[in-house]
Amino acid sequence: MLGHHYTHTFLETAVASVNAGCNLELSFGMRNNVFMHIPQALAMGNITLQMLRDRVRPLFYTRMRLGEFDPPAMNPYSSLDLSVVQSPEHRNLSLEAAVKSFVLLKNVRGTLPLRARDLSGQRLAVVGPFADNPQVLFGDYAPVPEPQYIYTPRRGLEMLGANVSFTAGCSEPRCQRYSRAELVRVVGAADVVLICLGTGVDVETEAKDRSDLSLPGHQLELLQDAVQ
Repeated sequence: MLGHHYTHTFLETAVASVNAGCNLELSFGMRNNVFMHIPQALAMGNITLQMLRDRVRPLFYTRMRLGEFDPPAMNPYSSLDLSVVQSPEHRNLSLEAAVKSFVLLKNVRGTLPLRARDLSGQRLAVVGPFADNPQVLFGDYAPVPEPQYIYTPRRGLEMLGANVSFTAGCSEPRCQRYSRAELVRVVGAADVVLICLGTGVDVETEAKDRSDLSLPGHQLELLQDAVQ
């Protein structure tokens, strides 16, 4: 609320928030956050003890219902580890969910679908900063699996037995440094080209928005060079 000039201090923000019914602050990494000023607001009489109890009660009621205060032995999830989370059953379910998902694409000249049986004699080029970088494939607030469980576009296509060549063109989504000569070499020798572009959390995430909708850095130039 300070950023919107609704209040001028964290103390004012704490008073306004509690009086409005807010009972939870998300301020990760802030040692002196807004709700740390609640004791001062209470001492000054800006909020009452009963109001504070009313705000806290649903929080702890929910935490109790979630079992946060139960002994670990009572929690059926405490015995789970990555061998369960990344079990074949769960990975197969994730694959099924991915297969049944869909994206609308403009299918010019009947290019799609790319069938595995048709790729054996084809030369594929997979290019772009998102073609083989597992770290940039996940958005904000998304769990990042262990690298061996992540299938980048390049890795997925190589599993089909296709003749795949690759170049990132630029090593990260901001694409400040672009190797045009390498891209032209790889694309020029290919029958089919897949260009993997985007933003990623390095470019935009919570509290870090883009100023426009343009592709970052030299990504548009990379795309144009690949098409030409």
